[in-house]
Formats: sequence, structure tokens, C-alpha cells
Amino acid sequence: MSEDPRLAALAARAETLFRDQALDAVRAWKTRTDGLAVGFLPIYVPRELLHAQGVLPVGLMGGRPDLEIIRGDAYYQSYICHLPRSTIELGLNGAYDALDGLIFPAICDVIRNLSGMWQMLFPKMLVHYLDVPQNFDPAIGGAFYRRALEALSAALVERGERPLAAEALRHSIVLYNENRRLVRELYALRRREPWKVPTHELYVVLRAALLLPVEESTPLFEEYLALATHDESRRPQDQARVLVTGSFCEQPPLALIKTLERSGCYIVDDDFVQVHRFIGGDIPADGDPLQRLVDALLTDAAASPTRYIGDGVKGAELEQRVAASGAEGVLFCAPSFCDPALLDQPMAVRAAERAGVPWTAFKYAENSGQFQVIREQAGTFADSIKLWSNA
Repeated sequence: MSEDPRLAALAARAETLFRDQALDAVRAWKTRTDGLAVGFLPIYVPRELLHAQGVLPVGLMGGRPDLEIIRGDAYYQSYICHLPRSTIELGLNGAYDALDGLIFPAICDVIRNLSGMWQMLFPKMLVHYLDVPQNFDPAIGGAFYRRALEALSAALVERGERPLAAEALRHSIVLYNENRRLVRELYALRRREPWKVPTHELYVVLRAALLLPVEESTPLFEEYLALATHDESRRPQDQARVLVTGSFCEQPPLALIKTLERSGCYIVDDDFVQVHRFIGGDIPADGDPLQRLVDALLTDAAASPTRYIGDGVKGAELEQRVAASGAEGVLFCAPSFCDPALLDQPMAVRAAERAGVPWTAFKYAENSGQFQVIREQAGTFADSIKLWSNA
């Protein structure tokens, strides 16, 4: 049985957007709407707020192996991750000229420093560092985060966008709730039948959606879910079910994901393109919508290495994900020099061992191009699971 040509066409369309480093899709949106397009770095910004003010949120995930980094390397030392180098390179080579601004969410010191570097290099562009609380008491962290969102909204108004209106924000929350629901359904389908939703394809669809308004990305997810669900040409294979973690910020090359799958792994959970799933469930659209965004971050955000966990146990969320996904092993797949991921890895390893699943670890950079060593490592790991695991 041959694959549904509609599914192949959708995947091809998504890959075209994935490879759109010059942001041609964003330029086309600006021509149609005359609105502002504002980029954001990983891992999370409240896109609902931007959308409610008429702004197109554009997710920026750095470069790829085919981007030659020349000037970007001149701005950063060798012992930090690769993401800021490619971001600077793409800014200097004109790829991001379509953007009216850039938001730098609080992730680590590197991104904080990148926001300052960007402000010096592009003084005419809106540059906003979005700080987030590490205290989740509503009276402390909640009040802090609300002021941060109000400051972001005011900065957009200064750039010519409309003021934030409660009804518009409620409407945007409803739209993004549906968007996130479809992503959750895609992840659920992959957990049940990973052969129907190969991760390299899902990854490209998620990346493509970062360049589209929510009114276009939601139908993309909806169509992909329907086609993947009903496609009978993809058949199960004897592969190991693995959970991949550590790649929440600097994204792995597409070829690395394909390498893992070709080595005998079904990826049944991951933390790629986390903005789509950073908030776990629906955000209520009643009451004060801005406060609803604040409360969602305080109470329903992912247990990311970028977030302080005081009362709980580091790694407990990983144990839950292993159980929910039926993973037979864990791949710790982190970018080189990523402090949040690598500093958390010992606690995460203990969590995998508490869950009773084997694990292995390796590192990458977004511009990596050779994966033979990783393929051999992942293939051996998958074989050992199928041969000797009690899972």
C-alpha cells in the first residue's frame, strides 16, 4: 500500500517552511496585513498576548548545518552553545530583516547576553528581554510576571500596535488552546502508534508552524493529525521505544533525529520545539485574561531545567513521562555547553534509574553534520533494549 499523497504533500510543504531561514513566509504575511512580526527565542513566550495586539509571533530556532557561521563566531567565546552564534549570523546576513523586533525569554545567561548584543547591533529594532519568575507564589512571582507582560504589551504599543484589549486576548487564548490541543493529540498518537507519526516529520511540522499565524498553523496540525491517523501504509517495525530529553532550547539537526530513527528507535516523547507544549493544558478564557496567562505559567508550565524546583524532586517529571509514554529507554540528547540541560542531567539520570529504564547520553550542536558515532551508539542501545530489556 502506497503512502497517501496528501500526507507527502503536507510534509513537503512543512519542510519548505522549516528551511525558510530568510523568513519569506513572514514577509508575505506582512505584505498581506501590514502588521508587525516579532521573533522570539526558545523556549516560551505567551504568543496569545502578541496575537491579541495584532502581532505575528515568529519562533526562531537558530541555524542549521547548511548555515556557515563566520561573523557570529566573532561575537562569542568557544565554550558556550551554538544558538547565539547562528542567531547573530542570521541577523547580520539579513535573514531577519522581516522582523520588527525580537523577544529574548529568560533561559540562561547566554540568552540574556544575546539580548544585549542584539540591542547594540540592531538599535532600531524592538529588543525585549522577557524575564520570568522563579518564585511561583502568586503574590510574588505572579505579580512580577504580570508586570513583565504589561511591559511587553506597552513596548508593542510604542511600536505602533493596538493596545491590549481583554476581549481580544480571550479570543487569542481560545485559538491557542485549540492549537495546543492538536499538538497534544499528535503526541498522543505517536505514543500509541509511533510508526504513523515519525518524529522527523512531526518535528518539521512543529517547526513550520512557528512561521505561521495561529489561524494557519491550527489547520496544518488538524490536517496532519487526520492524515496520519488514517494512513494505513505505515506499518509497525520492531524498534525500541525511547524518550529523548535535553533538547529544549538549541534544537537538534533534522538529520540527527532521522539518524536516531534509522538506528532502531521510535521516539515516543521528546522536548523539541517546546513552545507548543510548555503550557500543559487549556488556559481558561474567562475572567481577567492577562491573569490567566500569568496563572498558567505559575501552575501549568513544563518542569523545564530552566525553572526552579524547590518543593519537588528534580527528575520526578521525567519518571512520569517515562511511565506515560511507555518508553523502554532514555536518550539524554543535549547541546554542547548547555548549562541548564547538562547541570540537570545527573538528577535526570537518577530519575531514569528510579523508573527502571536504561539510558545513554550524547551531545550535539545545531550545525553538526556527521552522526555515524551517534548512530552506532543509539543502534547498540536500541539493540540491547530489544535483546535484554524486561520492558
